[in-house]
Amino acid sequence: MCETTFLQNIQNDGDGMILTGAQITVEILKEQSVDTVFGYPGGSVLNIFDALYSERRAIRCVCASHEQGACHAADGYARASGKCGVVIATSGPGATNLVTALAAAYLDSSPIVAITGNVSTASIGKDSFQEVDICSITMPITKHNYIVKDIRSLAQTLRNAFAIAQSGRCGPVLVDIPKDVAEGEIEFDSSSRADYKFNLPDPPQKDLLYAASKINTAKRPVIYAGGGVVAADAYEELERLSDALCAPVACSMMGLTALSSDNPRYLGLVGMHGIFSATEIIHKCDLLIALGVRFSDRAMINRGLIEKGTEIIQIDIDAAEIDKNMRASCPIVGDIKRIIPLLAAHIRPTPRKMWQKEHEGILSRSKTQFDMDFARLNPQLILERLADVFPDACVATDVGQHQMWTAQYFRFRSPRTFITSGGLGAMGFGMGAAIGACIACGGRKTLMITSDGSFHMSMGELAAAVTENLPIVIVLMNNRSLGMVRQLQRVFFDSRFAYTSLNRKTDFAVLAQAMGAHGIHVEQKDQLDAALEEAKRASSPILLDCTIDPDEMVLPMIPPGGDISEIILR
Repeated sequence: MCETTFLQNIQNDGDGMILTGAQITVEILKEQSVDTVFGYPGGSVLNIFDALYSERRAIRCVCASHEQGACHAADGYARASGKCGVVIATSGPGATNLVTALAAAYLDSSPIVAITGNVSTASIGKDSFQEVDICSITMPITKHNYIVKDIRSLAQTLRNAFAIAQSGRCGPVLVDIPKDVAEGEIEFDSSSRADYKFNLPDPPQKDLLYAASKINTAKRPVIYAGGGVVAADAYEELERLSDALCAPVACSMMGLTALSSDNPRYLGLVGMHGIFSATEIIHKCDLLIALGVRFSDRAMINRGLIEKGTEIIQIDIDAAEIDKNMRASCPIVGDIKRIIPLLAAHIRPTPRKMWQKEHEGILSRSKTQFDMDFARLNPQLILERLADVFPDACVATDVGQHQMWTAQYFRFRSPRTFITSGGLGAMGFGMGAAIGACIACGGRKTLMITSDGSFHMSMGELAAAVTENLPIVIVLMNNRSLGMVRQLQRVFFDSRFAYTSLNRKTDFAVLAQAMGAHGIHVEQKDQLDAALEEAKRASSPILLDCTIDPDEMVLPMIPPGGDISEIILR
């Protein structure tokens, strides 16, 4: 439908307009200030894509190579921008292809509205072509979902979906729109707003006073910052709290970028593959202030702190996370950005010089403890040089050893610049997420750190990045194996590398060129700087295929279910 025809089909009826369901969908996207959607066309959503085409000056539509990649792109866009990502997919396989990406967004509390098509309402339940009950399938992995069987409720349902996705603890919401609802017509009321309201009251004053008393009497406090700090945009509040307490800040993987790595109180990553000094400092604290963290099994600090009897203040927007994995001495439910200033009003700024001297000593002693062999090309060298050449880049990763090395060695200086799949650990996340993040950052240079195993799962999305002409630098750490699983086999299975030494023959640099990108082989240390300089000059996708040793390990490593006393250092 051309734009002229589209305008002619809008009939004025009093104060409203007669629009199709598809046109209403696009009007709601505009109303919600959506400037980009990701998706893949199909029969059940043709009307919606046609309406989007008519509004292509207002809304950019990015066509992925696969619906999973489109949803990861919407997720990457949401994480980098703090706004709601939008993905559109057709019924049946188009909708089911979103499942892994929705689960990744759900477990990392990323706000997405997924719009799926479905067969006409009269055909539902009759095993029609490309019919699937996507609402039932995604119920455990969405914050909420809807099937709209009446066009009269479409606009309000979409408004509610955006409100739910972005309020409280964020997460994905799915709206399933049958074909006849998208085709139908009704008067559109642009003045209505969402029915959904989320009002979280401030915590009781007694809880704030109790938490403040614990902080004021603590001798060795540590702040443990998680993804909730990033989601709340509470970076300045975190920094001020750290300064007032003279408390170092450790981060969960999702909490990285909550504090600049240049901040002298920044400890870095804790957990299964966390920075050793950060984990050691946490285990010496007498008070842990946990901000927006879940204490998941990969945190690997739970058991030791329980055995020590460490006091724990846990602040989270989701009451379901309180005491779920770790019992808190002082639980507080609420918005971290609001609670920190309320709490700070009752805190006495304290120098804590002895504690500062102690944790600075631990940091200096272990500063180079796990450095790799710089005589050859290795992940640490690659990542530290990347941070030098691209200090302000947004970084997306796939999942595996390269993800952990990035968390350990890349220096993140700005909020929302580390885009990774934490809770689900979805291989294949990175390429789509990098596309979404790059667009969210206004086309700023974006890094995608991956490996041969992960990249094989999503390399088709490179074609979409080329089509969109995005300045994405793909740094592929090629060890010809499934590195993280191989590491576990080496440590726990007597080096029986069952089906992880893939030795695929893929020439990734040539593959990149076949897709319209630029590809470079980096096999030796002395080739790295020239390749990075070429990547810096590139204004479109470029891939660096970096050869690394398959026996390179992510260290330190705490065995599953263990704590710092069982840490593997060599």
